[in-house]
Amino acid sequence: MFKFALTFVLICFTALLNAQSKDTLPPYLQVPYVPPFKILLTDSTYFAKDDLPSKKPVVIIYLSPDCGHCQIQTKDLVDSMHLVKNVFFVLTTYKPIPEVAAFEADYGLKKLTNIKIGRDTKYFLPSFYKVKFTPFVAVYNKKGNLLKAFENGFSIKVLQELLD
Repeated sequence: MFKFALTFVLICFTALLNAQSKDTLPPYLQVPYVPPFKILLTDSTYFAKDDLPSKKPVVIIYLSPDCGHCQIQTKDLVDSMHLVKNVFFVLTTYKPIPEVAAFEADYGLKKLTNIKIGRDTKYFLPSFYKVKFTPFVAVYNKKGNLLKAFENGFSIKVLQELLD
């Protein structure tokens, strides 16, 4: 009887530990595919997961237009776009649309067909990714499965290696 009780207690304890560890994982690790986002673009239209081009890798970048690291990351991305022209980028922020529009204009993002930038009006993505620092970057393969997340930005070279 003692062995049965001890086994039962150990099984319950193990189940509790596993439940807690799963709950502490950010949602993007529990559900490792492109999340069902919806962002407001600077032209007052919406862009959502369903609007993504099929069979292309996707990179979601959560940033802040007034963040120095985000500005450097965006400039590097624009300057190196010829190296990642087959990747689709979604840049998003919680900042108001006038700030997003100014950022978009400053970096010439409108003329790049593989980038969409907008405002996450429901603050969904920072919660989904548990964003602590910007830029936060999530890289997905052609099938929409998470390859890697970067909590402090990325380099184009690392992105190319990851997607090769």
